[in-house]
Amino acid sequence: MRDRVEKLTHNLSQTIVGKTDAIRLVLVALFSGGHALLEDVPGVGKTLIAKSLARSIAGDFKRIQCTPDLLPTDITGTNIWNPNSGEFQFLPGPVFTNILLADEINRATPRTQSALLEVMEEQQVTVDGVARTVAHPFFVIATQNPIEYQGTFPLPEAQMDRFTLSFSIGYPSEAEELQMLQRLENKGSNFRELQPCLELDEILELQRLCSQVRVDRSLQQYIVNLVRATRESEDITLGVSPRGAVALQRATQALAFLEGRDYALPDDVKFLTPHVICHRLIPSGGRRAKTIVEQLLRSVSIP
Repeated sequence: MRDRVEKLTHNLSQTIVGKTDAIRLVLVALFSGGHALLEDVPGVGKTLIAKSLARSIAGDFKRIQCTPDLLPTDITGTNIWNPNSGEFQFLPGPVFTNILLADEINRATPRTQSALLEVMEEQQVTVDGVARTVAHPFFVIATQNPIEYQGTFPLPEAQMDRFTLSFSIGYPSEAEELQMLQRLENKGSNFRELQPCLELDEILELQRLCSQVRVDRSLQQYIVNLVRATRESEDITLGVSPRGAVALQRATQALAFLEGRDYALPDDVKFLTPHVICHRLIPSGGRRAKTIVEQLLRSVSIP
């Protein structure tokens, strides 16, 4: 399994130049059984990561381009009348897939955004009173542009809490950008040319193995202390929920597994805390969540 994970990482690096941390974080979200929110400007490779991942694990891939006129049934599916059979027939929506890309999710209306609440948490969709289970594994990568706010609808706290982690890819360095142009000139790796290196059953097995990574009691107490500190801080209006604490532990286990260990370290928690916690906070007084979390990491004692 370690060899397969290394092949998967190598596969993604064929199309995504120089973004080692971004690749590692998206795999942490996948192997922890959660979802990822990418907040970045257009054109830095958010969609490419999702497409490359789907190609690499032989999974089904669907994309939703979120717009204000997108309806909830455009995501979940709907019942349509079949004149041949004389009864209603369910037409599945794009959520019935393995990897779902919700592009510019904050351009969809709150009503449409809420269509993802049930499926992201319970991996099922209820349409007209009938619950239908989606495919396993089911992984959502959502993107949003943090700069352009015209015509957008900010994600509510309940929706943000569904994402295991959030991160930014960022602009490439000068050397990385030059390498991208050279690959293009030489007709280098294209995500369509990627070959699957992991089967869907192996993804489920990897998720199971990650859940067995040992987290010491003192490290669990450290996670609890960090989470509770967000609820007690005067700089924060809304702190992290218990779901956030669970997400931080699961992400820590997945990161430790990716690093080749069967036990978690405090450094795993420290590295992941900003990505798991920042998007779940509502700072007070116009402060930045990242700055507050950095202060909490310095104030909470490390085991």
